Amino acid sequence: MTWVAAVARLRARREPGVLVTVATVRGHAPRRAGAKLVVGQPETWGSIGGGNIEAVAIDRARELIGKPDAEPELMEFALNDKVTNRHGVQCCGGAVTVLLEPLPVVPAVAVFGVGHVGLELARILARHHLDLHLIDTRPDMLTDERLAVLLADAVAQVSVHHTPLLPEEVLAELAPGTHVLIMTHDHAEDAALADAALRTEGLGSIGLIGSSAKWARFRHRLSTEGGHDAATIDRIKTPIGLTEITGKEPATIAVSVAADLLRTFEQGRP
Repeated sequence: MTWVAAVARLRARREPGVLVTVATVRGHAPRRAGAKLVVGQPETWGSIGGGNIEAVAIDRARELIGKPDAEPELMEFALNDKVTNRHGVQCCGGAVTVLLEPLPVVPAVAVFGVGHVGLELARILARHHLDLHLIDTRPDMLTDERLAVLLADAVAQVSVHHTPLLPEEVLAELAPGTHVLIMTHDHAEDAALADAALRTEGLGSIGLIGSSAKWARFRHRLSTEGGHDAATIDRIKTPIGLTEITGKEPATIAVSVAADLLRTFEQGRP
């Protein structure tokens, strides 16, 4: 497996890792500059030359995996028999510098409803390093032409789901920790999604767009028909976005919701 595929596998599994690269080589060394190793918590892919260099780099990489705010760092190795190594002697005669780059779990967001607000929100989120799911029951909301405005230069990994009947089925496909935003064109659809989201284990935050009157009706229904207790229902945040931003234009609401999400990510809840 190439290092690119290994990084993609970690991302798909939503597992953290570290990319280890031989940055510089002076003299003789097991691998040339540019050799790469991907370190996950349970396994590794690739090699930077084996021996002490690789073993120490793996040990340090796994220490970085356990740190929430780990930063890239350099490690230097002298390859001679006079150096006391943790994992045996490497006496190639050269010196190697290794770069360790943490690969954190990127945030994941699922937007149910890609109408006026949903599209504006997707345009903002697509320009961030995250996994973005766009779900709608209406095929005309998900055409290539309509989504071109966000897909053309997207930084996010965007997945589009057209679900004509039961959009709540997508919830079971989402990775653990995915933040869910419910903003469809249909209040009945919103209600079904809210109920299903509360029954889906492992989700991140759950947000619902709408007025206080809408939420009062939903809350009553979730309690009486859904059988959810008050603490469970309180997992749903409504209204969504920053309360200080009160504009009603779709782009304004989208900025507010995106800002609130980004604040959540910065607080260490990917």
